[in-house]
Amino acid sequence: MVPSLPLKTAALAAAVVLFQGCAQTPAAQKPSDATVAAHVAAATRAAGTDLGPLLSLCKPAPATRPPQEELDKGLPLLINRPAPPPAKAFDNLYFVGADWVSAWAIKTSDGIILIDALNNQVEAAALIEGGMRKLGLDPAQIKYVIVTHGHGDHYGGAPYLAQKYRARVVMSEPDWTMTETKLEFATPIWGAPPKRDISVKDGDRVTLGDTTVTLYLTPGHTMGTLSPVFDVSENGRKHRAMLWGGTGFNFGKDIPRLDNYIASTKRMDSIVKAQNIDVMLSNHSNVDSSQAKMAALRQQPAGAANPFVMGTPTVERALNVMGECAQAQRDRFAMQ
Repeated sequence: MVPSLPLKTAALAAAVVLFQGCAQTPAAQKPSDATVAAHVAAATRAAGTDLGPLLSLCKPAPATRPPQEELDKGLPLLINRPAPPPAKAFDNLYFVGADWVSAWAIKTSDGIILIDALNNQVEAAALIEGGMRKLGLDPAQIKYVIVTHGHGDHYGGAPYLAQKYRARVVMSEPDWTMTETKLEFATPIWGAPPKRDISVKDGDRVTLGDTTVTLYLTPGHTMGTLSPVFDVSENGRKHRAMLWGGTGFNFGKDIPRLDNYIASTKRMDSIVKAQNIDVMLSNHSNVDSSQAKMAALRQQPAGAANPFVMGTPTVERALNVMGECAQAQRDRFAMQ
């Protein structure tokens, strides 16, 4: 089935332009150690006792991107960590990822939508294909691979899946352009990016069978980061889920990009409220504590509350933590 990819209305386009323009408005207070401390304190309050992993964003970020030699040395250590077992998070959502980076399979009435494809072909075969089979899913049913952003730990396995299963690869226009021109990070571990396929804009949708995934452009981590929003279900009860498409500040001293990140958290907060989004996922399990939640699911009795269901106020708090940490980092850079 061909995905539904409607064009944005003029009103939505105007709203996005206006919102992006607001992101460039200078802060009312001059950046200082005091404003940094205030943002960190606000993030800490918002994190409470349950969102502590997100506070790592409040630590000072390097002013330059990691050098290639550091990348080549550090990535294998991350990639070679033992992978957690694949798991069912909801009746229609499955984790088929690695220890460091996640991949999520959405089961629909007409096939599977995969969100992200891990580091490379080896992981795609062992963890995505192998994980699906262990969970009773057929990898041949992968119809779409949504790549949240153009870094190799998310697109690495996509060329393999596209070639083997003729899966369509979906990415935003800015990140298709980035992967075709100048990669932010490049290492042989990831291999070449996928060939351009489906290019999406803010608000476009991928529909397969009974499931629609709405793709929101949330620039910051990359300029074309996508955050998918979709329904999940458990025992007949629906929940609304958002996968935050790119979290870390690994792009060096780039204040406009941090402004975009901050604006993205604020904009998505309004969408979370409007759509009652009560599940927030990530493509890195250290961000959303998905491994701990899957372990809890394996141990808890039938009928117990699903640990992935956070509630809308908690999703809002998570966005607030990320936004406040981004503001702290922006002020640090502004003082340099």
